[in-house]
Amino acid sequence: MKKLTALLCVLLLSGTMFAQTLNLEQVRLMALANSRSLAKYELSIRSSILDEKNQLYAMLPSVSAGYSASASYLQDWKFVNPVDTLKAGATLSISQVIFQGGKSFIQKAISSIATESIRKDALAEYFNVLDAADNAYYAVLEAGAALEAEEASLKAAELSLAIAEIRSINGMINQGDYLKAQADKEARENSRNQARRNVTLNIARLKNLTGITDTLEIEQIDFNSYEKLLSRLSSVTDEEADTLYEALWRLLAASNPSLEKAALSSQRAEKNLSLALRDLSPTVKATFSTGLNYSASNGFSTPSQGDISITGSIPLDFWVFTNKVEKSKIARSSAALDYTNAEISLGIDLQNALLNTLAQAGSVLSSGRTLQYMETHFEYTMERYRLSQSSVSDMSEATSLFLNSRNNYNKAAYGFLQSLSKLRSLCAIEDEEKLFSLLLEN
Repeated sequence: MKKLTALLCVLLLSGTMFAQTLNLEQVRLMALANSRSLAKYELSIRSSILDEKNQLYAMLPSVSAGYSASASYLQDWKFVNPVDTLKAGATLSISQVIFQGGKSFIQKAISSIATESIRKDALAEYFNVLDAADNAYYAVLEAGAALEAEEASLKAAELSLAIAEIRSINGMINQGDYLKAQADKEARENSRNQARRNVTLNIARLKNLTGITDTLEIEQIDFNSYEKLLSRLSSVTDEEADTLYEALWRLLAASNPSLEKAALSSQRAEKNLSLALRDLSPTVKATFSTGLNYSASNGFSTPSQGDISITGSIPLDFWVFTNKVEKSKIARSSAALDYTNAEISLGIDLQNALLNTLAQAGSVLSSGRTLQYMETHFEYTMERYRLSQSSVSDMSEATSLFLNSRNNYNKAAYGFLQSLSKLRSLCAIEDEEKLFSLLLEN
């Protein structure tokens, strides 16, 4: 969080953050800095560290002081000066647990595990925020691309209607074709308006995520930089996919925060069992105490130089001990099952994310080729329509095919980027280049 704050300050001090187009890295940074969930986790970590210190302090000597004072105003049924009967005393006591069966150290270890578990939760939330930033960023770009496609489609419909109107005046087409051209133009204008609404909504979501209040402009994604990766992933065989999965799983097993938290839960359950087994251990405590007295008649006096006492206790409620140990064993078994379930669930998630990435890569290339074909088909139909060799229906159909092809390509392209973000989060990889290298080399 400190690094995020420092980087955000650099952006703010530049004075041009909102005047320039924001890229994906800047949006990620701002989303992390604006995340209230991450800020809450930071507070939880600080609180847990204080709990650790409390466990440490419990192992240190306990010091306490006491005092008392009294005075009388009536003696033998006679009033006296209270100052003459003043008595006061003060005591100082220091206690230290000498032996407790190692329970204090185990409790300290449990507190440390609790702090580390919160850190793993914070790391998981860190990647969740990155995913949310990526998805919001891509959603704005995809909505913008859809709006561009709808604008182009509307212009084509307006041109088609203008030509149809001229031909209708000259009696070259029937009224039905002219009405169809009008209807097509109205439908595409409505779709354009819906696309504008989607752009506005997605920008609002991105602003809410990043905390931006000014006009938001974001940088386009250079898909040419993904050309090599797309080509590689689209041609992966089943054997190569298995190799990729194994390489990614090794990364996930080593650094995924959810799996690490499950492992920490198993460790904590083991420590709790160890703590329960020490409940019958004797407790030995040493106490040193001294005091000072004062009275108006005798002045200051010390009844003794100091007393040292050693006390010990051994619990004998075996039925409570047995019940607690059995319950701790059940909790340990449950934690082991949770870890196994986490492994299985993450394995399925990783396999699904990898297969989705491979499928999206192939979809990007195939939809890109389809888009090229449909663009050529649209231009060919448009030229024929101008020459009165194609009908209004042909023109409308070609426009729809071209529009759908553009939207399918955009959906596949941004879906591919989102799948990469999912892989990054599952494997807890901050450096995207490391992920790309792994996907290219395996």
